[in-house]
Order: sequence, then C-alpha cells, then structure tokens
Amino acid sequence: LLRMNVQSKLPLISSFTAITRNATVRFTATPEGTALAYGSLLFMALLPIFFGALRSVRCSKSKKGGEMPETITSRDAARFPIIASCTLFGLYLFFKLFSQEYINLLLSLYFFVLESLLCRILSARLDPDVERLRHHLTNSNNVVFAEILNYEFDTKSLICLVLSSVVGVWYLLKKHWIANNLFGLAFALNGVELLHLNNVSTGCILLGGLFVYDVFWVFGTNVMVTVAKSFEAPIKLVFPQDLLEKGLGASNFAMLGLGDIVIPGIFIALLLRFDVSLKKNTRTYFYSSFVAYIFGLVLTIFIMHTFKHAQPALLYLVPACVGFPVLVALLKGEVTEMFSQSKEGLGIVI
Repeated sequence: LLRMNVQSKLPLISSFTAITRNATVRFTATPEGTALAYGSLLFMALLPIFFGALRSVRCSKSKKGGEMPETITSRDAARFPIIASCTLFGLYLFFKLFSQEYINLLLSLYFFVLESLLCRILSARLDPDVERLRHHLTNSNNVVFAEILNYEFDTKSLICLVLSSVVGVWYLLKKHWIANNLFGLAFALNGVELLHLNNVSTGCILLGGLFVYDVFWVFGTNVMVTVAKSFEAPIKLVFPQDLLEKGLGASNFAMLGLGDIVIPGIFIALLLRFDVSLKKNTRTYFYSSFVAYIFGLVLTIFIMHTFKHAQPALLYLVPACVGFPVLVALLKGEVTEMFSQSKEGLGIVI
C-alpha cells in the first residue's frame, strides 16, 4: 500500500472521515461508555501522529531499507480530492451492485497481505541485538548455489512476521475490533512517517481540498456514512460504546476514519521538520499544531454527540491545524520563512 504512487494512497485512507455510531440496532450508550469510547479514539489518534511525526524527521534522509518517504507536490495535493471522490463513489456503487460479503472478503484478504506494515512496526520495537542473528536458506556455508533469489533475513524479522501473521489471521477470521485497530494504527503511523509534504503551501492546498471533499460527502450525501458502515477493512479506528456492559464482545462502535489522522498528521509532521530546520531548539509549531488537532477532534466529538449526526472531522480539524500554527507564525514574524521553506530545507536528521 505504501509503495504505490502517491495519488493512489490517500483516497483510500481519507475516504471515511465521519465519527459515527453503529446504527444496525437501537442502542443508547451510558455516559461512562461514551466517555470511554471517545477518549480511547482520541488517544489512539494521537499516537500515530506524535510518533509518526518524530519518525518522519529521522527518515527524511535515511536510505536504510529503501524506505524513502514519498513527496507530495502541489499538483498531487490538488488532485487528491478528485481521486478521493472517485474512489469513494466507486466503492459506494460496488456495495450497491454486489454482495457486501464477497467484497469484504476480498478486502480482508488484501489487508491480510498488508500485514508487512505491522511487521515493520514491530521490527522497530525489538531488541537491536536480535538483528545480529542472521539466517540463510542453506545448510552449510561451504555450499555454493547459483543465485536466483537473494533475500537475507534475521531473527527479528521472523519474530515480527509470526506476530503480524497471527494478528492478520485473527482479523481475517474474527474481524475483531482490536485486530482492526492494530492494523489501523500501523497504517496511520506509516502514513504519517512516509508521506511528506514538500512545503506548507502544498499542505494548505491538500487540507483545503479535502476540507471541501469531507463536508460535501458527509453533509451533501449519505455516501460517506454508508461506505464507512459497510466497509469491513482496517481503514478506521473503532471503539465500542458498550464495552462496560458486554466486554470484548461489544458491538456498538464509535468510529474515526484513518484519513482524519493521516491527513492532519502529515501536516503536523511537516511543521515538526520546519521547527527542526529553524535550529532554535524549540518545537513551537509542532506543539501548537498538535494541541490544535486535539482541540479540533474534541470539538468534532462534542458536535457529533450533541446533534446525534455523523460529522466531517476535517471541517473542524483543518481550520484548527492550519490556523493555530499560522497565528503563531504571525506573532513570531516567521510567516515568510514558513511558506518559503522547501522540501530540501526540511530534510534534517535528528
């Protein structure tokens, strides 16, 4: 997924941006259950943004493993809302014309293959000493074969592959919400880390376009909500509102689309790289945008809960995540530097 061209990635992860409830049965959540669900979604959303932003700085010039970040240009940013709309409406038509069970089975198999993303996250967490234990597909170092396939792996890779495979099988067979969230967090973390905006202007174009896209598809039609509820794939984070009553078998969920994490997240990561490029040993723009994201998401949840209607989260997140840092730049007299900084100036390793 993350190695496709840039235009093909974000539509998938930004096509489900409503926070909504499972409407298959009439259910009234308790205040405690509601607070737990929304608080957990907020916490899970912050994790990939914070750590993905830190990792995005470190991988800016890293060539290790060939995991070079994808650069989003202003032309890419202008195309995203159109491509996202086509993808979203196409999925809507598919669910209307074909059996939902078959579609979700194919999607489950597809995301099972993408378990390598989870493997990559786990790999970074294991003891580096394990990496030195190498394995090769031969019985002896003295045997020489014609080289057809040269793939070297280590114990750490094997452990991560086994763990991620277990999660993949768990999700494929049970569609459990915890397995869904593990994959969703892995996708979001990789998205924030590896998708790089080339400058702040491009970020404003991207967020502005998807702001309009989000508002139209949530308020203008029922397409977004319909697809979000029908699409059984880890492209959203979910948390049950009836967890306290039913435990791990709970079935009434609050949902947050990965697009509401990755889209603002890559902009926040850009501002962290801008902070680093200023060489002032401060993270003013990063922290201001991070706090703005929290404010915007809390406001989204409040509005959704008050009016009992799915909300386009980017309606609240975009003004907050763009407005707060720009206001800080105005107060510090650094607006020119912010909007003139290029990708090259932001590629600093810490």
